[in-house]
Amino acid sequence: MIKRVFTIFILTLLLLFITPVYSLDTSSKTLEKYTKKISNKFTRTYCNTTKFGISNDGALAFAIGETNKEFKNNKLNKFIDYSLLKNSIVNDLDNNCQVYDFAISKLENLKFN
Repeated sequence: MIKRVFTIFILTLLLLFITPVYSLDTSSKTLEKYTKKISNKFTRTYCNTTKFGISNDGALAFAIGETNKEFKNNKLNKFIDYSLLKNSIVNDLDNNCQVYDFAISKLENLKFN
C-alpha cells in the first residue's frame, strides 16, 4: 500500500513539474542580430582592407572570403534574407566607411551553405 501511494505521489510530481522541450526557436530578433553581426563583420573587414591601401576589388574579395569563412557553418544560414543582409551591408558601408557608391550587385558571392 505504501509503495502504491509513493508511486502515485512521484508520478504526480513528475507530471506537474515537467517542463516541455521545444525545438530550435528562430525568432525574428535572433535572425536580426545574426544579420547585423554578419553585416558588421563584412563592413569592418572591407573598411580595414581599403585603409591598408588594397584596391576596392581586392578588398571586396577579401571581405567576402573572410565573412564566408566565419559564418559558413551556422545553423541560422538557411533563414537569412539575403536582400536585407545586402542592404544592411551597404548602409553600414555608407555610415561607417563613407563608401557611398557601393553597388549591391557586388555582393553576389556572399552566400552561406
